[in-house]
Parts: sequence; structure tokens; C-alpha cells
Amino acid sequence: MVREPGDSYARCISCHPLKDTIDLAKARAQHAEYRRVLKELGLEVITVPRDDLNADSCFVEDNAVVHGRKALICRMARNSRRGEVEAVAEVLGRYVQLARAEPPATIEGGDVIHLDDRLISGISQRTNPAGLSQLSEWLGVEVDTISDLGMVHLKSYLTYLGRNTMIASSRFAHHEVLRSFTVVEVPEDEAYAADTLAIGDTVIMAAGRPVSQRLVKRAGFSVVSLDVSEIEKCEGALTCLSVLF
Repeated sequence: MVREPGDSYARCISCHPLKDTIDLAKARAQHAEYRRVLKELGLEVITVPRDDLNADSCFVEDNAVVHGRKALICRMARNSRRGEVEAVAEVLGRYVQLARAEPPATIEGGDVIHLDDRLISGISQRTNPAGLSQLSEWLGVEVDTISDLGMVHLKSYLTYLGRNTMIASSRFAHHEVLRSFTVVEVPEDEAYAADTLAIGDTVIMAAGRPVSQRLVKRAGFSVVSLDVSEIEKCEGALTCLSVLF
């Protein structure tokens, strides 16, 4: 499930030094290429109608966490983002059973890593313990936690490649939650590369991080490189742009 950047995209929540140079047309072209690659990899791409009022609405991942045939509709930490949720819930409800996170919970999908038998979630600036409790109870799944209130979302630093292999920046590469995994640690100057989107044995990675891409290939995965420069300027990344289910 995806959602194209809206007309207000350049007003996204971001402290990126190049935020003022966001090119909406280029962002939409990059998003279109992202959708094309997902289809090429065999996925059905479901599109939520574009939202021109909510600047961060293309980061659809934060709106819901899906596991099996259930989804928790998230209660996002920023009031300015809560208007994104209803259209996402309307579309997602055609496919899975929904529940909604309730106060005092805050939870965002950008914190949640999906494994076959459990989830790993950050406790962060956007997701609190009440959110994780509601998530675990509704989805009926164990949730391991990595707590760091200095981070916005866990997936900015850590994602799952498949085959019991994680890719991580140095911030969490040696965290005890990962002790049973093989960990591909990206160089510090390519930390953005830790946010990947794995589809089967193919890993979609941000362009311009050649060392990290070589490490993932060496670990036995195919790599598709995508230019997501305009997404990065809004402090988004590859996982942010879709909900997989």
C-alpha cells in the first residue's frame, strides 16, 4: 500500500539541511519509480488517494502495523500527522481486520520491524510503551523492544533483510536484541543505507551508498538501487513509503 506525495510535501517535518531544496516533481517521479519496482518484484500495489493537505502523508508506513490478517491503526505522536490516518484505514479495512491505538498510546509503523514469528519495535520519540502494549495485545504477537528516546524511528537504523540477517548502523548493530541474528553493519558515513526494503531475496537500497550495497550483495542478496534523494530531504526512507501485507 502506497500514497503519492501531495502538494504540501515540501512542508514535511524535517531538519534535513537540504529541506529547502525539495523538488516535488522529482519526489513524485522517484515515488513512481518506487512503485514500478514493487510491481516488477511481483507485488500488487494498492494506492491510497493522494492527500494534498498533510505534508507527510506519503510516509504511509507510519499509519498502520499489519501482522497476519489484522492491523493496528496507529495513533501518531505528532498532532499534525493524525489527519493522514482515516483514508489509510478506509483502504486497509478492505483487506484486514482493524483496531485503533487509543490514548495514552502513541505508535508509528516506522518503529516496527516484522519477523516471521514476532516483531521488534523501538520505544522512541514516536512510540511509547502503551502503544507497544496495545500492538502486542491486538495482533497477538510477541514484541521485542529497543529503547532509545533520542531516535525518531527505529527503522532509520535497523531493518530486516531476511534469512535471519539484519542490516544496521553502528547505533544498534551490537544491541542484545540482535544477538541471534547475522548483522550487516553499514559504514558510519553510509548510515542512511540501513533503511532497506526487502522483497524476497531482493533488497531495495538507497542509491549513493556503494559500500553498503556491496556488503548486502556479499551476504547473498540481490540489490536494487533507487534514487530517493527527495524522500531523504523529508527525513523519510524506503520503508516509510509503503505498508507491506
